[in-house]
Amino acid sequence: MSNSNKNDTSKPLIASSHGLSYKDAGVDMAAGDELVERIKPLAKKTMREGVLAGIGGFGALFEVPKRYQEPVLVSGTDGVGTKLKLAFEWQIHDTVGQDLVAMSVNDILVQGAESLFFLDYFACGKLSVEVAATVIGGVAKGCELAGCALIGGETAEMPGMYPAGEYDLAGFAVGVVEKCKIITGKQIQPGDQLIGVASSGAHSNGFSLIRKILERAGAQPLDDFAGRPLQEVVMAPTQIYVKPILKLLNIVSVKGMAHITGGGLVENIPRVLPENLQAVLHRDAWQMPSLFQWLQEKGQVADLEMHRVFNCGIGLVVVVPSHAVSQAIEALKAEQLTAWQIGEVVERPENAPQTIVL
Repeated sequence: MSNSNKNDTSKPLIASSHGLSYKDAGVDMAAGDELVERIKPLAKKTMREGVLAGIGGFGALFEVPKRYQEPVLVSGTDGVGTKLKLAFEWQIHDTVGQDLVAMSVNDILVQGAESLFFLDYFACGKLSVEVAATVIGGVAKGCELAGCALIGGETAEMPGMYPAGEYDLAGFAVGVVEKCKIITGKQIQPGDQLIGVASSGAHSNGFSLIRKILERAGAQPLDDFAGRPLQEVVMAPTQIYVKPILKLLNIVSVKGMAHITGGGLVENIPRVLPENLQAVLHRDAWQMPSLFQWLQEKGQVADLEMHRVFNCGIGLVVVVPSHAVSQAIEALKAEQLTAWQIGEVVERPENAPQTIVL
């Protein structure tokens, strides 16, 4: 089809009485500046040794502590997943920031790493300073719990990319471990014992199934859990294990650790086991919290599916020699963490799975 106006230069290119601004395009730079000012005191509370330059520059600077002789950097990145959909629906924004930190710092912890610093990425279609400040306040709290510095981040306002009232999060943690103290799991052998450390709830995994179960439960009044409403229990922030576990490493010989995230108990423990070994868990060794009992009942979820989707009350598994079990559990108890001896390591039968629950 021909275009008769193709070369017509008599009409103005912009039919507007004024020039366009970034705000006209949907990006409020003033709101972004206000958020940065709100974040600065939150980040300042997380400062620690090694920070040379933090929020405000093009790049943050961090010096590895000089007490390390052969420092090895350990990094991790993660998000919060579809738990955010419930944060939007229920207008609960003060816990997901801690979730964001926890998912990365717990991951690098299992290799024995001390968390050094954290960076966050917050993306939205339309920036609400109040919501963003609440979320990043949770990030700062998580950093304090982990002992790492909130050293930088990015807030991206991208009109048209996200539905109104929604945002996405990503986080990046960097830690350090002495080279000779890296925990690999290679020293695990038959007879070693599995200690399960209690989770604070569903953490940040399995929420696509949780949302499906909530949908199936319908409009009926939601149950209370020891006086706490279901929304509060579901949105409980992920437990951060860094400080207590770093103390534990100075008390007992820890041969391996598994952070129980996506894949649940049966898929995360094998990540730290030699291929010739099997983890045998005993389901009666710990009480599955009422939240998971409720989810299993309402969703009619099979036992195996529960164990491969949810943490079922165990957020971290620690592998220790049999003689160290009592000492390890007492040390965790002293740090206000509940722990149980939940199983043992055995020779893996041919073609058998690496984790079974009896």
